[in-house]
Amino acid sequence: MSKRPAATEIYRPESSKRYHGGVEAHHRRSPPRPSFPSYLDAGPDLNPKTRFLCEILASSNPSSVDRALDDAGVRVSSQDVEAVLKLSYSQPGAAVAFFRWAGSRCLSDQHSPYAWNLVVDLLGKNLLFDAMWNSVRSMQSEGLLSLATFASIFSSFCAAGRPDDALSAFDTMRLYGVPRDTAALNSLLSAVCHDGRVATARLFFDRARTSVTPDVDSFAILLEGCEADVDHRSAREVFDDMIATVGWDPANVQAYDSFLTILVRSGSHNLHESFMFLEKMKQKRCFPGMKFFRNAIKVLIEKNDTREALNIWKALIGRNECYPDISMYNSMISLLCSNNQTDVALWFFDDMTNYGAFPDSRTYNVLLQYLIKEKKLNEISTVFTEMVKNECYPTEANCVSLMNAGFGNLSYYNMALKVWKIMAENGLPSLEETGNMLVLKLRDADMLPEACKYAEDMIDRGIKLNSSTLSKLRQSLVKIGKGNIHDSLLKKWKSHSQCALYS
Repeated sequence: MSKRPAATEIYRPESSKRYHGGVEAHHRRSPPRPSFPSYLDAGPDLNPKTRFLCEILASSNPSSVDRALDDAGVRVSSQDVEAVLKLSYSQPGAAVAFFRWAGSRCLSDQHSPYAWNLVVDLLGKNLLFDAMWNSVRSMQSEGLLSLATFASIFSSFCAAGRPDDALSAFDTMRLYGVPRDTAALNSLLSAVCHDGRVATARLFFDRARTSVTPDVDSFAILLEGCEADVDHRSAREVFDDMIATVGWDPANVQAYDSFLTILVRSGSHNLHESFMFLEKMKQKRCFPGMKFFRNAIKVLIEKNDTREALNIWKALIGRNECYPDISMYNSMISLLCSNNQTDVALWFFDDMTNYGAFPDSRTYNVLLQYLIKEKKLNEISTVFTEMVKNECYPTEANCVSLMNAGFGNLSYYNMALKVWKIMAENGLPSLEETGNMLVLKLRDADMLPEACKYAEDMIDRGIKLNSSTLSKLRQSLVKIGKGNIHDSLLKKWKSHSQCALYS
């Protein structure tokens, strides 16, 4: 589908921002003077010659541009002219003087169509409409006018709050030898909708369609405009008109995407309606795109609706570039886990890399939190092992829960030891509490040598070993005639305590 015709030949500076909030009105204040990008914003990679020429224009009056350029002894190409014009919207008088100078001195008055379109655009964006039309007539005499020129004119008038003048320009296109066809209509609609005047665009559309046949892009542009205003009533009218006029078309993804996105963002009733329309689209082998997919999943997660979220996911994943990112996967995994569907969440976890989404710390920690809660030790071990391998770490709460889970089943105590190692090496919170718990769990599991080893490791790391923990170790060590090990630990403990006291 050929989207947005006639825009490729025009440079679009940041000068057409909506200043009226998208509110339709017959009377508006004069638009503020727009700000444009200049060579000062271009960065160090800007061609030195382009920068030099832009500096001349910025420091010269229009009447002195010719002399300044002559004195500089510089020669320019068509590419130089285009590059300078793109960065000189803030100096329209100097830019036009440079354009004329370049044509007479260097290019034998043979400017490129793109350079001419830039002049028309910069004049229009600076509200110099008389000069803009003079340039248009000059282009006509050279046979250089195109739809791109009029797309610029439409955009400039709409940005200035003058959509009726844009319509008048559309009506006069044939007088300038440019077809007033469907592509031209779409350019007009795009300019009007971009400036937030969807109602005006629909009026223009209804007027123009008596002589110009709309296509799927025409309706897609109107629906995008309705989407910006979240206007589901207008969207429904446009959508019904589209189906009656051009029928169902699997390639018309943008229109379906905008329409369903409007519905899903317009409240619970329209959310249900969007699912009904999606089912109807599926019957016609038509599908929306990523915008609806993302919005629908977000809303369904907020509503805690796992069933419908899974239905939408299965219906759209992989279609029309609907490739969920890590954020969407994490949200779905959280939703499923919180609704006791960890088995389905694990399927999502295994599936996500197929779509280029790789688990992050949030993915792992959400899964661990609920797997621990459900005491699924095999799955815990698998997720934890992969997590560590990918240099992600458990949260403080998960660290404690993992150690408890590991010592709840002695066959998994190695996992608990790995958790402690991660906590100690990365300075995670609760080291004191968790370390003392580790030592006592090992002692209670009749793993006294390991308990002493980790107690000594805590002391060496400067992590406080509680006197109660030492006392319990002593009881166990004395029973087996190893009281000297306790004495050695106590001596080291006192030494480190003294160092800590005087440090």
